[in-house]
Amino acid sequence: MGTYLPPQHGAWAFLGLPLALAAVVTPWSPLLLPLTLGWITAYPLSYAALGLARARHRRRFARPLLLWTAAALPPAAVLVVARPWLVRVGAGYLALFAVNLWFARRNDERALGNDFVLVVECTTMVPVTWAVAVGHRSWSAPALTAVPERVWVLTIVCALVLIGSTVQVKSLVRERRDPRYRRASRAFALASLLTSIVLADRWGWPGGTWLVVPFAVLALRAFVAGRRPLRPAAIGMVELGGFLLVAAGAALAA
Repeated sequence: MGTYLPPQHGAWAFLGLPLALAAVVTPWSPLLLPLTLGWITAYPLSYAALGLARARHRRRFARPLLLWTAAALPPAAVLVVARPWLVRVGAGYLALFAVNLWFARRNDERALGNDFVLVVECTTMVPVTWAVAVGHRSWSAPALTAVPERVWVLTIVCALVLIGSTVQVKSLVRERRDPRYRRASRAFALASLLTSIVLADRWGWPGGTWLVVPFAVLALRAFVAGRRPLRPAAIGMVELGGFLLVAAGAALAA
């Protein structure tokens, strides 16, 4: 089963957060259903593709690749027919995935640069989700100037949370012996907290206060975590709790 479902459970939280944040500022559309399905299936599909690219025994990943490709094609087809401009979006994602593929071929998938590419891929889903809901059946996507400011606010929120979580987890697991990661995690958490105050102002008070609260908690976690060793599962649960707090804060702010 491990070949069909990626073992990196934390990545599912990375996939879910942009959808949760986008739901706060996106009007309902039936197209959100195939978009969500396509987004979720894209992860195990990409995992199988990367595994096929780097593995010596490629047959292990061949069937999962076929399975998830078959699962992803129907929602992708529906979306492209309804929003032809998504072809260009898909081309952009393929370019980013080519970077993931490059890291995979070098057996360096846990590199910080590769993680940041994943952050870009996930964060972009916030405005893309909004655009799919309000867009039209044409080759022209909604203009950037038409995107509401609150969509951009939550896009930045998503990026800050995902980058902060990436550096935090590395400082506690793979790079726990390197104090530079611990310092970077704390510095970024404080910078994110200050940025959240600016974002809250752009969102509007008093609702914007709910955007600041989760970042205050995440900053506290950056300073408290690491004082005693934690198992990866416990670290993951703390990060998941932070993601849920951010999503709840965005919902309350609205």
